[in-house]
Amino acid sequence: MIIKVRHDALPEFHQYTDEGCDHHPACLDCPFPFCRFDVVGGVRVLRNVARDLAVIRERRRHQFPIEVLAQRHGVSKRTVFRILKVAGSALHA
Repeated sequence: MIIKVRHDALPEFHQYTDEGCDHHPACLDCPFPFCRFDVVGGVRVLRNVARDLAVIRERRRHQFPIEVLAQRHGVSKRTVFRILKVAGSALHA
């Protein structure tokens, strides 16, 4: 049995436009490691991951006080404590 498929119905013949999103104009050049539409919480979560890693790195390498980390990253001291607690529990898991 022969199945006929329209020539323009195949994905390799479709003209895709790289329109990006409201945070970056082109998907193919996007600086985020994951697409904002693929992550629950979107860009906020992706930015928080980068911020959290920076807080953890600065605390471990330079032993910055909690107050300094909070000021540098524009978050509360409570947020810095939460970031460090999550990182600590991830190391012990």
